Amino acid sequence: MSLAYGIQLPVQSQSGIYAEPWEADAGAADLVEIARAADRAGFAYVACCDHVAIPRRLADAMSTVWYDPVATLAHLAAVTERVRLLAHVAVVGLRHPLVTAKQYATLDALSGGRLILGVGAGHVREEFEALGVDFERRGAVLDETIDALRAALGEEEFPSHHGKLYDFEGLGQRPRPAQARVPLWVGGSSPAAVRRAALKGDGWLPQGDPRNRLPAQIERLRRLRGDGPPLTIGAITEPLYVGTPAWDVGRRTLTGPPEALAESLRAYGAMGVHQIQVRFRCRSRAELTDQMGEFGAEVGPLLGDAVAVTGSS
Repeated sequence: MSLAYGIQLPVQSQSGIYAEPWEADAGAADLVEIARAADRAGFAYVACCDHVAIPRRLADAMSTVWYDPVATLAHLAAVTERVRLLAHVAVVGLRHPLVTAKQYATLDALSGGRLILGVGAGHVREEFEALGVDFERRGAVLDETIDALRAALGEEEFPSHHGKLYDFEGLGQRPRPAQARVPLWVGGSSPAAVRRAALKGDGWLPQGDPRNRLPAQIERLRRLRGDGPPLTIGAITEPLYVGTPAWDVGRRTLTGPPEALAESLRAYGAMGVHQIQVRFRCRSRAELTDQMGEFGAEVGPLLGDAVAVTGSS
């Protein structure tokens, strides 16, 4: 099975779990060069996270560096040509769906139809409380928001949705998305998130499931999906380094020649995964873009024929 590959951009989110030291002093110019490198190297997408504000109790671990996904992806759309633009993930329950639809429909129109809208329930209670959204009911809020967004991001200029939380009709929004159907991928690995992806999504974005957990998750997705349309199944790989590093890249990092990396990554395809999100250990932007270029030139072709990352496989 062919595997597409995408990347969560550095710099735009700097959680202590994964950020490299050089990112602290990086900015817009670095993001532009990394997005252009992804475009050149055949990456299916570049991704950006979403947090409105980080409370002090989490700031040391998560940092407060979280770029806005719509602004960031729109900026990068203007300096790239092919690579798709993924919100991974937008906490859409924090905003009215008509606001979200206006932002992302405009992004899709401006980018020529390159948006993939990843959505998730969120996990930071203080964000919800500050914005007046019920944290305890965030799953139910997300379920209805997805339905409302399906309508608001569809082809109708005057969409309608009548639900428990949101009710609208007769309100026109242009520009419409360039895509007839914006791919909507659901993030998260909890039982509720997997069920939501299977029943409501065009794709699934796991939240760091290790390899040994993926087969059972994928089986549950398929069982719940039944005879529905194909679902794009994702995975987040271990950290990577193409070649033999001259520094300590960590015990979990996959290293080695392109053939060895490709062999390891093809195991994801054998499980039923359609797209992998990769991350490279690096000490600078230059090392990262070099790694991305080597991966695209040497590893990507060994993952099989290129496949389009859309709403279905």
